[in-house]
Amino acid sequence: MKRAAVVAGLLAMLALSACNTVAGAGQDVQSGGQKLENAADKAKNN
Repeated sequence: MKRAAVVAGLLAMLALSACNTVAGAGQDVQSGGQKLENAADKAKNN
């Protein structure tokens, strides 16, 4: 029973860290897209 609790805890920690990693990657992609959009708008206005 104790072993199952330890395994469940480790799996939960891995799942939570993976969520943070994916969320961070999504924010990076969104930031890059915003910069690309700003550059396109600037080029269009010139």
